[in-house]
Amino acid sequence: MRKLKLYMASSLNGKIARRNGSVDWLEAIPNPEKTDHGYSKFYESIDTTIQGFNTYKQILDWGIPFPYSDKKNYVFTRKKNLTNTNFVDFISEDHIEFVKNLKKEKGKDIWLIGGGQINTLLFNANLVDEIQLFIMPIVIPEGKDIFDSFPKEQNLKLLESKQYSTGAVEIRYKL
Repeated sequence: MRKLKLYMASSLNGKIARRNGSVDWLEAIPNPEKTDHGYSKFYESIDTTIQGFNTYKQILDWGIPFPYSDKKNYVFTRKKNLTNTNFVDFISEDHIEFVKNLKKEKGKDIWLIGGGQINTLLFNANLVDEIQLFIMPIVIPEGKDIFDSFPKEQNLKLLESKQYSTGAVEIRYKL
């Protein structure tokens, strides 16, 4: 069975984006060695992404070509009748059942890109298998949390932790 992996960066105070959705603060972290913090290796391990509609809109606002065009991409939304694009299928109903079925399909792992609402929905439904979080050496005053509203209480098992020359710390948990 495929794994659903929540893979993301957060500020030291648990923010994954500014209030307006911007992640510009990630570029402010000095990275003279140009390390990708293992992103290339992770990206090769997946063939599918899931993200919420707000996250999708934020990615489009970056003004670059869609960055995951070589993967199968699903955008979860409550909006009905959205037209699928060349790179994205919109899923507006039965999100939990959709993920259960997707995990049963053959293929590589699935990247849960976020944001907080979909992270909480799938976490609370016990569908997230791993969390790979990069805590970045920055505090941002206001922003969006890793989990929106009310995640359930759950103990996690630490699989790995690693520090980088950038000051980032990677922690990987199994649920």
